[in-house]
Amino acid sequence: MDTKNKGFNTKLVHAGAYEEHFGSVVTPIYQTSTFAFKNARHGADCFAGKSDGYIYTRIGNPTVKAFEDAMAELEHGFGGIATSSGMSAVSSVYMALLGQGKHIVCSASVYGPSRGILERDFSRFGVEMTFIDTSDLEQIKNAIKENTTVLYIETPTNPTMQITDIEKASEIAHKHGVTVVVDNTFSSPYLQNPLVLGADAVLHSITKYINGHADVVGGVIVTKEEELFKKIKASMVYLGGNMDPHQAFLTHRGLKTLSIRMEKAEENAMKVAEFLENHPKVDWVLYPGLKSHPQHELAKKQMKGFSSMISFGLKGGIEAGITVMDNVHLAALAVSLGGVETLIQHPASMTHAGMSKEAREKAGITDGLVRFSVGIENAEDIIEDLKQAMDKI
Repeated sequence: MDTKNKGFNTKLVHAGAYEEHFGSVVTPIYQTSTFAFKNARHGADCFAGKSDGYIYTRIGNPTVKAFEDAMAELEHGFGGIATSSGMSAVSSVYMALLGQGKHIVCSASVYGPSRGILERDFSRFGVEMTFIDTSDLEQIKNAIKENTTVLYIETPTNPTMQITDIEKASEIAHKHGVTVVVDNTFSSPYLQNPLVLGADAVLHSITKYINGHADVVGGVIVTKEEELFKKIKASMVYLGGNMDPHQAFLTHRGLKTLSIRMEKAEENAMKVAEFLENHPKVDWVLYPGLKSHPQHELAKKQMKGFSSMISFGLKGGIEAGITVMDNVHLAALAVSLGGVETLIQHPASMTHAGMSKEAREKAGITDGLVRFSVGIENAEDIIEDLKQAMDKI
């Protein structure tokens, strides 16, 4: 079924569907490491890229390709590259586009390990890096140098919820021949399509909204053009960061309900954000759906909705935050996000603990910041859980 001209929900259900033998409605799990060739010529053609046949699951697999094709269609790209984890997706992009003497400009408030691997490992290989607030376009202009090859943007940022204008940032970068990569994990393709806005590649930790059920770790990259696709795919294959067939099966299954889950979680998040903003023990709230968010209008312009991630600070700082996190009952004290369940965590001591305190504070990740991933439970129950926990401060 050709779904290219169908609606988003139809694409979620049918894009990438693959079964050529028995008419299975669901793409089967091709749980195999290797594939037999029809004859010597067929094998040679597969290795030469003259045939679409499969060789070895690290290089390609029908179950994985079904998911990759679905993601490419949802993100309006040339092709998808599924990976074993979100960090495998990030590492594959870095390996393909960075090298000795190259320079990357990156959002300062980015997922901790996405920054950490640059500072700890790629710096050892002679890669230069500049971390800035990419929501400030002037900072992007000033950070790009002659040897800059990548502008890496996360929007909204994790966990400070800063919004970068993807279209304008891409225009600036492309004037200097810089490749634009956007981590779209916090939005999903349901709410934001960076390739349509001018980016060259988009990536997701599919562990979050794409799969949505906290039972799979994985990543995916989608590129706008074939040349970049081939470059990143080659890096992923040689790194060995491929997604396995069972991962792909579960993730493709989770993808089918993305819009329904996102709609409910976003509806809940708006109610929770409004509750927090009006609570006397809350110092500040950052949620793109609130008019008080500094980039609320930009979020309305480039996103179809505001997702379900909230960051907030409590009066009383980290001690107050610990009290809340130790006393919630419905929300799980756990890292990750974007699942059907509500999660709460403390970035400074958990997801971003690898950053120095100075770097965290410069990126806006204060010690008192609490990150809240709103699930699809009843909003009233989520709010009541927060209320009783804050009553103990």
